[in-house]
Amino acid sequence: MNETDYQEPESRRAMRDLGRAAGGALVFSLPMLMTMELWWLGFYLDRLRLLALVITALPLLVVLSRYVGFEQTRHWLDDVVDALIALGVSGVVCVVALVLFGTITFDTPRDEVFGKVIIQMVPASIGALLAKSQFGAGSSESGEDDPADQHETYGGELFLMAVGALFLAFNVAPTEEMMLISYQMTEWHALCLVALSVALMHGFVFALGFAGGSDVSPREPWWSPVLRLTLPGYVIAASVSLYLLWVFARLDGLHIDSIVMATAVLAFPAAIGAAAARLIL
Repeated sequence: MNETDYQEPESRRAMRDLGRAAGGALVFSLPMLMTMELWWLGFYLDRLRLLALVITALPLLVVLSRYVGFEQTRHWLDDVVDALIALGVSGVVCVVALVLFGTITFDTPRDEVFGKVIIQMVPASIGALLAKSQFGAGSSESGEDDPADQHETYGGELFLMAVGALFLAFNVAPTEEMMLISYQMTEWHALCLVALSVALMHGFVFALGFAGGSDVSPREPWWSPVLRLTLPGYVIAASVSLYLLWVFARLDGLHIDSIVMATAVLAFPAAIGAAAARLIL
């Protein structure tokens, strides 16, 4: 029998996909699983903000499953199932890791355990869903069309930018250093940082010729891709940054100028994440 005719058993494929999901969850969440600020946020953060984070994450995971989930899906119900599986796998991975790190013990109150695990599950579940595109062998495994083709639409590109911005900004939003940088900066520093963020986004996606970047037609004016993707991408990165700052209670008691400064600082890694997501997914 030809090797290409071999049909992998369904149970074996399911176990392989779950293993990849667990690996993706661990790789993508490990920096945050070992970050003290996130442990403390899980302890004291308002539970309504945690609920808002989960409510936001679930539809995001469902749509992400449509693009790069465990398998090619034809119905939204399948994507909902994929998203729930990703959350379940990431929950198990986070609990095991936090227990091994001694962050969760038998004496830890249930409410604290719940908070610490929930706040870690969001980046972990993104990693679980991205496991196929990052760890898989591509479309050759199943003979199906490459799922990457599905996001070659304007809306799909903007959505993946939002995912990349959310993931990378999630890494640094809870840290004290991020707020310290915003306190040290002047308005001129902030303007230069915004300009650098936009320039780097444009360079990653269009100008530098990275694999996965977008080609610009010689007939297209230079400003067209800037208006079409770069600036909307930065607006998405800044919006994601502002949302995370609110979720992590970083905006409480701040004046509007301090909020703008903190958003500009967090939007820098968020913009890089948005551009990188366009390249690697």
